[in-house]
Amino acid sequence: MMTTGFVVAIDGPAGAGKSTVAKLVAEELGYAYIDTGAMYRAVTLKLINTGTAFSPEAVGRIARGMHISFKPDGKVNRVFADGLEITEAIRSTAVTDAVSRVAALGAVREAMVAQQRRMGQEGNVVLDGRDIGTVVFPQAGCKVFLTASVDERARRRYEELKAKGQTVDLEQIKHDIAVRDKKDSERELAPLKQAEDAVLVDTSALTIDQVVATILKLVRERQ
Repeated sequence: MMTTGFVVAIDGPAGAGKSTVAKLVAEELGYAYIDTGAMYRAVTLKLINTGTAFSPEAVGRIARGMHISFKPDGKVNRVFADGLEITEAIRSTAVTDAVSRVAALGAVREAMVAQQRRMGQEGNVVLDGRDIGTVVFPQAGCKVFLTASVDERARRRYEELKAKGQTVDLEQIKHDIAVRDKKDSERELAPLKQAEDAVLVDTSALTIDQVVATILKLVRERQ
């Protein structure tokens, strides 16, 4: 996939802080931010909201028929599907529980990758996901694989949900993250894995500012 500008690809497992970091990196560089995980969540939300029975054919039709876009609004990257804002709705527990199954479907991935490439083809973009550096933009100028321990990712998710007033169990969150990692790593199509030329960044003991600074340094070295 040829682009006319610079592409920063940030991959990694759920809860590693990819979205937060990618937004800040994009802001610092003056690049556009494309939240690929939100795109798969958007398809999942539409599947749930329409009450459509799960099948590869039905979910593929939903994905192909959707137009997903992003609009930066201060610190928030607002998400729209067919003109309707779904920024908060795609973060529901129901969507989180079902998104891996949806994202594993070939027809869905094909539709989303086409949209991602279309949005990113002019370059000067930051994308985060599971397979940006391996599948979507294998020629990205800078590739990062962001990770953290299961315990740390669970702690972050626990604090996030608790701050929203939700009753949550830390051990259950740890279990759910481990299950999600297994699903994402073992799926047949575009599994979660580190690209050979990606730089591994473990965020377990780093602050967000430290992670952002690390990635910005990598980007500037490669530009």
